[in-house]
Amino acid sequence: MICAIHQPQYLPWLGYFDKMSRADVFVLLDNVQFKKNEWQNRNRIRTSNDEGWQWLTVPVCHEFGQNINEVKIKPTVDWRSQHQRAFEANYARAPYFKSFWPEIRSLYEKEWLILGDLNIASVQLLARLLGIKTRIVIASDLSVSAVRTQRLIDICRAVDCGTYLAGAGAEDYMDFDLFQASGIKMEVQQYEHPVYPQLWSSPSTPFISHLSAVDRLLNTGE
Repeated sequence: MICAIHQPQYLPWLGYFDKMSRADVFVLLDNVQFKKNEWQNRNRIRTSNDEGWQWLTVPVCHEFGQNINEVKIKPTVDWRSQHQRAFEANYARAPYFKSFWPEIRSLYEKEWLILGDLNIASVQLLARLLGIKTRIVIASDLSVSAVRTQRLIDICRAVDCGTYLAGAGAEDYMDFDLFQASGIKMEVQQYEHPVYPQLWSSPSTPFISHLSAVDRLLNTGE
């Protein structure tokens, strides 16, 4: 059994779901520190402007050291309407917009209070729409209190997996010797981003990779 572990992100990119699809269990690490200006409260979509893309950002109120599942979404900004309008303006002509937009739009019909809850819901929704059947587990539901590499090892044990699937760049944050001593095997994800038919692509603004997986879904379907 293979376990992959990752922080819950907002509308993650394709590589995130590739990692999920290669695992038997995917653990959403919601009880680790929130990192500002990364992928936990924002992602990118394709647009018709000169740059070719834009950020969709969820505004948050947070204190340094808070975990993802503790960070509150700022209630004074109507970000849900802003994100809906951005999708409708830029993807209404995408081949699969009518097929998938109603379910994606449902994400914005709820008044979210905590960032972690929103991110978990967005990951679960996109996994389902992409046809991924991997079991998803929330880390804060597990009795694991260790940190760093030991936390990953303990999570693998808690979900009865003998192999851990790490992301590219794992050598920057993991203790490989500790993993080897634990008896849990480790594999590293190898992922090459596909090029696919993408709305708004042109000679002046060619294909853009590493956008939210919503871009692939609306352009090419499941």
